[in-house]
Amino acid sequence: MIGFDNDKYLREQTEFITKRKEMINGRLYLECGGKLLFDYHAARILPGFDTNVKMRVFQTLKDSLDVIICINAADIEHRKMRSDFGITYDTDVFKMIDDFAAWDIKADKVVITRFTGEKSALNFADMLQRRNVKVWFHKPIPGYPENVDYVVSENGYGSNPYIPVESDVVIVTAPGPGSGKLATCLSQVFHECSSGRRAGYAKYESFPIWNLPIDHPVNIAYEAATADIGDYNQIDPFYLSSTGKIAVNYNRDVQAVPLLKSILDRITRGDIQYNSPTDMGVNRLGFGIIDDNVVREAARQEIIRRYYRSACEYAQGIGTKETVQRSRAIMDKAGLSEDMRPTVPVARAALEDAIRRGKNKDGITCAASLQLKDGRMVSGHNSALMHASSALVFNALKVLAGIDKSIELIPREVLNSIRQMKKVLNERGISLNLDEALICLAMSAPINPVAKKALACLPQLRGCESHMSHIPSAGDSSGLRKLGINVTSEPKFPSTNARNF
Repeated sequence: MIGFDNDKYLREQTEFITKRKEMINGRLYLECGGKLLFDYHAARILPGFDTNVKMRVFQTLKDSLDVIICINAADIEHRKMRSDFGITYDTDVFKMIDDFAAWDIKADKVVITRFTGEKSALNFADMLQRRNVKVWFHKPIPGYPENVDYVVSENGYGSNPYIPVESDVVIVTAPGPGSGKLATCLSQVFHECSSGRRAGYAKYESFPIWNLPIDHPVNIAYEAATADIGDYNQIDPFYLSSTGKIAVNYNRDVQAVPLLKSILDRITRGDIQYNSPTDMGVNRLGFGIIDDNVVREAARQEIIRRYYRSACEYAQGIGTKETVQRSRAIMDKAGLSEDMRPTVPVARAALEDAIRRGKNKDGITCAASLQLKDGRMVSGHNSALMHASSALVFNALKVLAGIDKSIELIPREVLNSIRQMKKVLNERGISLNLDEALICLAMSAPINPVAKKALACLPQLRGCESHMSHIPSAGDSSGLRKLGINVTSEPKFPSTNARNF
């Protein structure tokens, strides 16, 4: 079911950015929060949303567009990860440059923010420069941002090198939050105004959606997505005071607006004024929603997904207990529970069935479930031959292709041969993870018509929902991500004690 109209949004958004540029009557620095490309969060909660529609907006403006990519030196040093792709922030910068190029938009300017001499940042800059990407360094500003007199001076923003741009609209983006986008925008506006050129700032951020109710599941899903940093939604008091209308924003922007207004007023000498964080924004995402009921249900499911993700990250040692507690509280606030994700009770029942019937002779039992687009449920469990995720995907392909469940897609002799090779190579696990199983399926397809029929159904799994009784292995996670399956899992590792591992 579709809840979002991309073409309607595209028209609204392009027109509004153009109007903001005309209002400023100068160069517009557009801070872009969220993801410009591959915005899977938006796609999950706004069914029908094109993950790259924001790039389509910029493509319509490409003849008057510059791009600056920001990355925090500390994120390079600490190898911060972008979880949806499983890559580090510095690797994602290279990916962003290539992705912009694929849309015929040149992105050859990178600023490394809050730089204090990190060697890793210097090495990263060297790699960029070898690829003809220009690099600038911005150092921390003492007293930032509270000491406005110092910040808006030659010793503050003035100490940052100016990044030469030519176009009327400058996108300032980053791999993730905390990358220094706002400071880069304001530093550029300072230099422009100091040189007698008109320039201004605006924010292009998808969530929360300002013209949806504060308790709308889409906006609550934003809180769930940012539970690790503790963001929460609130009514924009400045917008309410100046217009008498209700708009939703989030706590950090509301808290920062008096200081930000003071900085902008000082930089532009009162030339450009915003009354509220909502005024600063140019987001028109809410105008693309065409079926509120569809969107509400999709957002509810995302809130549950986010709870499971935070719980699994805590179990893996990469998340905090506070994030899990916050995620649980958000889920409770939305009136949701774990078993309201349809795949959860199915996976749990499949696990109990596998344990009861002693399906796995190796002593470790895992199970998984998947909901097809037409609502049908499929389950699978691990065995001596395959991981649970591999069995699940193969079972789903058989259902989609109308293949009897007793038919083997890969000859048993081939599977046993691969298992023997894994023993020779001293692999820790000899059953096939999903990445390995898919390769075997592809190799079987040219000589096995049934395997070929199943392989042709793989694209139908994209966007399907799945739940696992355990935290998947790296090979399973990689395969599930490549297939575009939305996965949650119990915050447990596989163990011989399957009910309590």
